[in-house]
Amino acid sequence: MHWIVASLVSALFLGVYELCTKHAVRDNAVVPVLFFSTLSGAAVWIVLMGMQAVHPGLLPASLITDPITLIQHLQLVLKSAIVAASWVFTYFAIKHLPLSLGSPIRATSPLWTLFGALLILGERPTWLETVGVLTTLVSFVGLSFAGRLEGVHFHRNKWVWFLIAGTLLGAVSSLYDKYLLGRAHFSVPTVQAWFSVYLLGLFTPFAIGWKRRWWPRKVFHWRWSIPFIAFSLLVADYIYFSALRDPNSLVSVVMSLRRGSTLVGFAGGLLLFGEGNGWKKLPAVIGILVGIALTVLG
Repeated sequence: MHWIVASLVSALFLGVYELCTKHAVRDNAVVPVLFFSTLSGAAVWIVLMGMQAVHPGLLPASLITDPITLIQHLQLVLKSAIVAASWVFTYFAIKHLPLSLGSPIRATSPLWTLFGALLILGERPTWLETVGVLTTLVSFVGLSFAGRLEGVHFHRNKWVWFLIAGTLLGAVSSLYDKYLLGRAHFSVPTVQAWFSVYLLGLFTPFAIGWKRRWWPRKVFHWRWSIPFIAFSLLVADYIYFSALRDPNSLVSVVMSLRRGSTLVGFAGGLLLFGEGNGWKKLPAVIGILVGIALTVLG
C-alpha cells in the first residue's frame, strides 16, 4: 500500500477511535477508561507474542516482533511515556469539549510536526504539499473559531489548554515515531507491541490509585466502546507506522493526511452526539478536504 493511501486509511480508523473515545469518556471516569482500553490493546499483542514464542513461524511476518536490546526497550518506554502524557491531557479534554471542536484542535498536530520535521529531520515537502498542509491547518483554525458559537472561549477554557498540551505531546510522539521506524530501523509490530505493553504498565498505578480512592473521582460505567478504542487505534497505528516506515514518506505530510480523521469526528459529533452549528462549520470542513487533496496531488 502506498504511504499516502495508507495515511488516508489510517485517518478513517483514527476517526472511529475518536468517536469511540468520546462515547467512552462522556459522563464517565477517565482513568479506568484509559486503563481498560490500554489493557485491551496490550492483550492483543501479548497473545500474539505468546503465539510467536510457542509456535515460531505460525504468524505472518507483518505480526512478528524482533528481539531488541535493553537500550531499545528503553527507547520504547520513552515512546510510551510521551503517549501516556498526551492521552491523559487529551482524554480529559475530549470528555468536556464537543467532539466537533475537540477533533479540529487535535488536528493542529501537523503544524507542530511540520515545524519539527523541517528543523530536526531536515524534511523538504514540495511546494504543493506545503500549500496543502497550510490550507488544511488554516481550515482547522477556522473550524476551531466556531467554538465561540457554543460558548467555548479558547483563551480561558482549561480543557482547551489540556487539549493543546496533549496535541503538542502528540506531535513530539510523531517525530519520535519517524526516528524509531526510519532511522533506528524498528519494525512496525515491534514498536506497536512493546509500546502497548509499556503503556499498560504506565497506566496501571493510576488505575490502582483510582480504585483505592487516592483522590476524588467520578463513577465508572463500563461501555463496549472502551475496547473498541483500542482495536480501532491498533489498526490506525499499524497502518500509520507502515506509512512512516516507507523511506519516501514525509512525516509532516503523513500527519496532515492522518488528521483527515477530523472529518469523521466532525460528522460523528453532529450525527451521533447531537452537536450543533454544523452549517457554520461546513466551510472549514470543505477547506480541510481541499487541503488533503492538494497534499495528495503534491
